[in-house]
Amino acid sequence: MWIGIAVLNIFYLFIRIYEQIFGWRAGLDSFAPEFQTYWLTMLWTEIPLELVAGLGLAGYLWKTRDRNVDAVSPREELRRHVVLLQWLTVYSVAIYWGASFFTEQDGTWHMTVIRDTDFTPSHIIEFYLSYPIYSIMGVGSFFYAKTRIPFFAHGYSLAFLIVAIGPFMIIPNVGLNEWGHTFWFMEELFVAPLHWGFVFFGWMALGVFGVVLQILAGVKRLLGKDGVAALIG
Repeated sequence: MWIGIAVLNIFYLFIRIYEQIFGWRAGLDSFAPEFQTYWLTMLWTEIPLELVAGLGLAGYLWKTRDRNVDAVSPREELRRHVVLLQWLTVYSVAIYWGASFFTEQDGTWHMTVIRDTDFTPSHIIEFYLSYPIYSIMGVGSFFYAKTRIPFFAHGYSLAFLIVAIGPFMIIPNVGLNEWGHTFWFMEELFVAPLHWGFVFFGWMALGVFGVVLQILAGVKRLLGKDGVAALIG
């Protein structure tokens, strides 16, 4: 978990430094050759890599699934609950960078720079890099639980569906947002109806509290009354 968090933070710090340097030098005119070099190249590289990574992760988790999940020992099931909490922790860090840090930063970009393209440096990082990354982590968390923990393997957890699918739906909302700003509502007013979808789907990340309650219920069941008493002292 700590390695995953460290990798995410270091990666995004590098991306932020890259944006600071080349956002102003090469990101203000989408018709300039340097924009193609430093920004569109990044865009056309990150999208297929994220698609391959997402499908590869989901495929790996499904391929290596526990085919007799009901026979898992209590100790192993408890370990898997802890691993799932680690997945969700890394997911929350990824959501912070995407749906908070880079999203709020995009607001300052709009207040500072008049854009001449939908694919601004800020959008290339926010919409097409950070959003897919946290979506991959969310779907990975869901697949891990679905393929390895009995409670989640039997049926579908509504809370988990909300926390995994809700923030992901911000990505399709990006298409509506860009279409609207091009043909309908040109001004970047933050309270405009075009932006309501970001808030609606973004707040679905709070479904994680429901998932954590389900995990804690499973941990309590596995520990038993005596185990819980010993744990809380």
